[in-house]
Amino acid sequence: MKRLIVIAAGLGYEDLERLGMRKMAGLEFRSAMSVFPAVTCVAQATFRTAAEPCDHGMVSNGFFSRKLLKPSFWEQSAALVAGPRIWDATRAGGAKVGMYFWQQSLGESVDTVLSPAPIHKHGGGMIMRNYTRPAGMGDMLNQVCGTFPLHRYWGPLASPKVGRAVLANFFAMADAHEPDVAFLYLPTLDYHAQRYGPASRAATRALREFRGQMEKLTDFAAKKGATLTVCGDYAIAAVDIPPAHPNATLRREGFFNVRPVAGRAYPDFYSSRAFAMCDHEIAHVYVRDPEDVAKVADALAATGEYEAVECRAGQHWAHPSAGELLLTAKKGSWCAYPWWTDAREAPDWATHIDIHNKPGYDPCELFFDGLFSLKTCQDAARIKGTHGRQSTIAWASTDLRVGGDSMKAIAARVLA
Repeated sequence: MKRLIVIAAGLGYEDLERLGMRKMAGLEFRSAMSVFPAVTCVAQATFRTAAEPCDHGMVSNGFFSRKLLKPSFWEQSAALVAGPRIWDATRAGGAKVGMYFWQQSLGESVDTVLSPAPIHKHGGGMIMRNYTRPAGMGDMLNQVCGTFPLHRYWGPLASPKVGRAVLANFFAMADAHEPDVAFLYLPTLDYHAQRYGPASRAATRALREFRGQMEKLTDFAAKKGATLTVCGDYAIAAVDIPPAHPNATLRREGFFNVRPVAGRAYPDFYSSRAFAMCDHEIAHVYVRDPEDVAKVADALAATGEYEAVECRAGQHWAHPSAGELLLTAKKGSWCAYPWWTDAREAPDWATHIDIHNKPGYDPCELFFDGLFSLKTCQDAARIKGTHGRQSTIAWASTDLRVGGDSMKAIAARVLA
């Protein structure tokens, strides 16, 4: 049976070309177009289904429940991704499939799973632990690889070197369970490109770190007799103008309401007529009353902060879970979720890492607020890299039958 390892990473083709790194670890990288919106959960759902967002239902890294009137980010249930998987026929034929650090992998129709899942303790702090299937693998991984450094996976201490821990855990899982098809996400390239920009020295160092990690992967694949396919989720673009603040606009125009508590402005989704769920360069805008859609679109467009303000009808991302409108920030900008302009109004959780409960993606969590502060930064001007618009990704494969000019096309052929 054909063995395969698929790697996902924030790998842009233009960055490799600029640095003369199109060839690395015995692979020659080529260009293809990303999915849109080009964010992690959408991209990885597209790859595992070879389908568009309007079919698989992942339209962002988050979603807004119209029944609960509540946004939620970075949920891990595989049930959020609709449709058949590209490995279904292979697995039905007896192949074992594993997913490692891949989004929406919990409860997936695979044989082994490894995913970040710390336990938040009631009295504060957390237990640094990954979710594993089989469940007993957690203890084995801790013994073989040491405690997984989740504090390096996201937040102010996040480091490209966390990819080394990802690989160590993947290798241990693969040695123990011998998957025929393995999907692995490497977070190595995400941090410095967003902090300092994709052309920064730090981002270049991260790419060199990634190259070293890829060399270990190609050696491992050769040892296992597996073909290796690498595909970028998205390309990170430089930020050089201030971010858009759609919720601040919606609040000013009377569409978004807040709940004042102890001088802070907490969101009131129950009474708000519109809300922008911000995610890097894009934002889904949920509008409760159809008669308000045109008014909301006009109010947002009038700010001049967006490249596009699109209605859902007829779009390839037009799944029922999508917003009535989709915003794309101007090139060089991104969409920030805050609805406040006075820092004193910021909710108490705004200065903490809270990726699952914040009502929007917050890249400011990559910085501490100050040298001796444990709070996260609120200065959006520090963010120098973003993604979300359709972009040119890099891909490579040791299987000459794999190919295509888009992520969806590559996914459709990877197990053919």
